[in-house]
Amino acid sequence: MTAIEMTTPWERISAHWSARTWLRTAHLVVGAPIALLGAWTILALVAASVLLVWTVVVPVVALLLSFVVVRLLTRVQRSRFAAFLDVDILPVARRPLSMNPFRRLVQEARTLSTWRRLGYHLLAPLISGIGAFSVVGAWAGGLVTAALAVRYWALEESWRSVAFVLVSGTLFVAAPWVARGFALLDVIAAEALLGPSLSDQLVQRVETLQESRAEVVDAADAERRRIERDLHDGTQQRLVSLAMNLGMARATLTDLPEPAREVIVQAHEEAKQALKELRDFVRGLHPAVLNDQGLDAALSGLAVRAPFPVRLSVDITERVSPTIEAVAFFVVSESLTNIAKHAGASCAEVVVERVGDRLHVAVGDDGHGGADPDAGTGLRGLARRVGSVDGILYVDSPLGGPTTIKVELPCA
Repeated sequence: MTAIEMTTPWERISAHWSARTWLRTAHLVVGAPIALLGAWTILALVAASVLLVWTVVVPVVALLLSFVVVRLLTRVQRSRFAAFLDVDILPVARRPLSMNPFRRLVQEARTLSTWRRLGYHLLAPLISGIGAFSVVGAWAGGLVTAALAVRYWALEESWRSVAFVLVSGTLFVAAPWVARGFALLDVIAAEALLGPSLSDQLVQRVETLQESRAEVVDAADAERRRIERDLHDGTQQRLVSLAMNLGMARATLTDLPEPAREVIVQAHEEAKQALKELRDFVRGLHPAVLNDQGLDAALSGLAVRAPFPVRLSVDITERVSPTIEAVAFFVVSESLTNIAKHAGASCAEVVVERVGDRLHVAVGDDGHGGADPDAGTGLRGLARRVGSVDGILYVDSPLGGPTTIKVELPCA
């Protein structure tokens, strides 16, 4: 048997007059005075700001107070919905407000959610007032007509008693439906006007995704630092020891047959080459000097190791976050590598400066140009790395040169 088949008429009646019905009734009865008081307060403050607009100060204070009242009423209304209807009206994410009264007034006035909340508090007296009047009227009317039915029954006026019984029964049956209807209407209005709109939800979602992406980027950068540390302290030291042992064998074991000596010499050269490649890889991954001494020292090391002259200018009065430093270092490192491989340049210039909350990185060369982000993986990798922290990449590389790569990174 299904749940519907198991429901008896008495169970349906008891469900119709359940505790939820009384909570809905209480929700409307309590909401009516709150809504009326809030609407009158808001209208009085707005009227004062209009009538005393010539004073300049009073309108600003009155409007600011009206916005404060709107926020307080919103909290009270959310609590009412949660207490009586078990409905959670999600708050709209608030942004920091200015301490300057005029700027704060402008910020509040430019926020759409402020006017949506204001609209609800002006609409709430209508919903709660009519709802409370209707529900209370239905319950009171049912009680009064029931009392009249008993009175006329005692007076032996049967037809009047029956009529009042029918009216009383109709009102008692209708009252829960009236309470349910107005409570549902109030919930719909509150969710539409007090809760976050679709655009607010999208903004909050974007902010959440930005935070999670920043956490992923920071975690990846921390992992790169761990790998660099492990390679530097472990694998690189073993290769250094191996190269030293092979070098000692190459220098001391001079009486070995020529084929054996050639094997030792080849192994020694391979070990030195592997050590060089590992050092270059570690430096490009995340050099330790970047953590210890900052971007200036790390870029100076890149400029010294470049196979062509590099003019470096770094103007950073305050260090940026480690993640941004790593991205800036990667941009310069990859750009210098691309110049050495493809540009045919005789020199390059690197300029790094902080302007406000943005870090500007520019890498230029006098090569033959023609660099295209869509034609190779190097510049695409730069664009992805820069975009991972909401940075912007510009490439100016006409055929014949010169080439300039500019990057703007947020300092936070």
